[in-house]
Amino acid sequence: MPKKIEAPDKSRRALLKCMVLGSAGGMLWTVSGGVPRAIGLGGEALAATSGDFAFVQISDTHIGFHGEANPDPNGTLQQALARIAEAPIRPAMMVHTGDVSHLSKPAEFDTAQQMLKTAGLETHFIPGEHDTLVDQGKPFFERFGKESTQGGWYSFDQGGVHFVALVNVLNLRPGGLGYLGPEQLEWLEDDLKGRSASTPIVVLAHMPLWSVAPEWGWGTDDAAQALLYLKRFGSVTVLNGHIHQVIQKVEGRITLRTALSTAFPQAAPGTPGASPGPLKVPADRLRSLLGVRQVDIVKDKASPAISDTRLGA
Repeated sequence: MPKKIEAPDKSRRALLKCMVLGSAGGMLWTVSGGVPRAIGLGGEALAATSGDFAFVQISDTHIGFHGEANPDPNGTLQQALARIAEAPIRPAMMVHTGDVSHLSKPAEFDTAQQMLKTAGLETHFIPGEHDTLVDQGKPFFERFGKESTQGGWYSFDQGGVHFVALVNVLNLRPGGLGYLGPEQLEWLEDDLKGRSASTPIVVLAHMPLWSVAPEWGWGTDDAAQALLYLKRFGSVTVLNGHIHQVIQKVEGRITLRTALSTAFPQAAPGTPGASPGPLKVPADRLRSLLGVRQVDIVKDKASPAISDTRLGA
C-alpha cells in the first residue's frame, strides 16, 4: 500500500482531496513495453524485469542555500545520490527538473556539477527560476544546456519514450506564475506532430503545469495549451519540481507530478498563515520530508500507484 507522510498541515488533505501526497527527492523510473513505470530505489527494484529502461529524477537541489531549513543541502544531496547508487538496477540516465543552484552563482553551479557527476549518469537538465537570476539564465544554459534550442527547450528519445524538456521560468507572469510563451508552444506542437498516439511521452518542466496554488505562483499561466497538444497521447507523464512537495493530478491520460526538493521543504498550499519559501522543521524530521519515491504507471490503469521511501527512514 502507498505510504503517506504527515503533512505540515494535516487539513490540506481535505483541500487537496483529488491529489496524492508523498515525499520524493529522487525516483527511479523504468520503461517496460513502452510504458513508464516508476519503482523504488530499494528492494522493490529487484522485481523489475530484465531489459527495462530506467532513469532517475532529482529536483531542487538548491546548492548554495544557507538557512535554518537545512544547514547542509550538500549533505542531503549526497544522501540522495547514495540511494541512487545503491539501486539494484543501474539507471540509464538522470533528469534534473530545476533549481540546481540557489542564487545562480558560478561556485554553486561548479559544486552542483561536480556532485551530480559522481552519479556517473548521463544527465539532462532544465532550469528553475533560481538558475536564471543572472542574464536570463545564460550561465546555466552555457553549462547545462548543451542539447537545448536557443530558447532553452528541447526533446530527445530514449528507451522507446519521447522526452520533452520545457522552460517555464523565464518572463514570469504577475504573481510569479510560470510562462511558456507562444514560441515554445509552437515548437511543442510541431515537435509532437507526426508521432503516434501510442508513443509514451514524458514532459519535464520546473513549475507545475497546472494551478496548484496560483496565489503563490505555483502554476503555469499558459499550460492549458501545452496540455491540449498532449491530450491525444495514451501515456503522458509530466514531472515537475518547484514546490518541494509531492502532489499528483490526473487529467484524462495525463498524469502530473511534482517532486520534493533534496534541500528543504515548503509549506502545503492552504496552510493558515504560511507563504512559499524554505520551511524550517525540527532537525530530526527534515530527512523524513526528503527522499526517494516509488510510482507505478501501469498501462490501461487510470491513475498510478505511489509509495515513498524517505531519506530519514
